[in-house]
Amino acid sequence: MRADLPDRPGTLAGLAAACGDAGADIKRVQIFPDGDRVTDELVLGTPEGWGAEQIEALVTSAGGTEVTVMRCGPAAMDDQPTRYVNAVRAIIAEPASFPDVAAHLFDADIALAGADADVLEMIIGPTTSIQIRRTPPFTSVERARAAALAELVGEVLGAASPPAPARGSGGVEPEYVTATHSVSALVSGRVTGRATVEVLTDVALPWPVDLWVDPSWHRRGIGTRLLAGVARLARTHGAEEIVLTAPSDSQAVLPMVLAAGMRGRIRMAGESLTVRIAVTDLRV
Repeated sequence: MRADLPDRPGTLAGLAAACGDAGADIKRVQIFPDGDRVTDELVLGTPEGWGAEQIEALVTSAGGTEVTVMRCGPAAMDDQPTRYVNAVRAIIAEPASFPDVAAHLFDADIALAGADADVLEMIIGPTTSIQIRRTPPFTSVERARAAALAELVGEVLGAASPPAPARGSGGVEPEYVTATHSVSALVSGRVTGRATVEVLTDVALPWPVDLWVDPSWHRRGIGTRLLAGVARLARTHGAEEIVLTAPSDSQAVLPMVLAAGMRGRIRMAGESLTVRIAVTDLRV
C-alpha cells in the first residue's frame, strides 16, 4: 500500500494505530519524504477476506491521500539495499535485462500505457535511456535511486574491457563498405558482419535495421561500427529514427549502443528487445 501523509509528528503513528485496531499487521515500511508531505509504503498482512477497498478506507480514515493498493509476493519482504545490489549484479551479467530488472525493482511495468501512468526514465551513459511506468507516481527518492543505479551500471559497462579476440581472427581489422541500404564489414573479401536499413516512405516512423556479426568476430567493436554506419546511412536517406530489434537475452545490445554514443531508447517486450535511435542529430 502507498499513501501520502502530511509531514508532521504523529501522523505515521496514527496510521500504525489504525492498522493495529483493524487487525492489519504492518510487516515492512518505506518512507519517501518530499517537501511538506511524505509517501509511505507499507507491506500489510490483512484479515481474511480483505481487499483493496477495505485497505483504502482504513488508510484514508487515518489521514492518507492518493492511496494505491496492490497485492505483493514474498519478494516484497526482501531487504531493500540487498535488492538494489542484486539488481546491479543481474544487469551487469545480462545488460539487456535492464528494463525488466528495473521494472521489477520499482514495482513497475515496461509497456504500461494510459494517462494515469507515471514514467521513470533512466539514462545509461551519455545518451542511452530506458523507461518504466506505473500508476502510483514515482517519488523523488525513487528517481534519485534510479539515477544512481543507471549511473553505476553505465560506469561498469563502459569500463569493462572486451575479451581477447576469438581464435583464428588474428590481428586483421575489417574493412567497412557502404552500399545503398547497408554497411558491411569485410575481411579478405568475406562478410563478417552487416547492418541493413529498410527505407520507409514515412520518415516519421522509425526505420527497421537488421544487424548481425559473425560469432567468431563478436565483441571486437564491429557491431558498434556497423550500427553507427547504418545510422548515418539512414540519415542520408531522410530517416529521423531507426529501430533495432534483438532477442531479449542478447547481452551485446546495451554495451553496443553505449559504445556508439548515440541517443537510444531501449525497451523490452516479451521475447524482444527494441532500441530506437534518433539519427537527425548525426553528422552525415
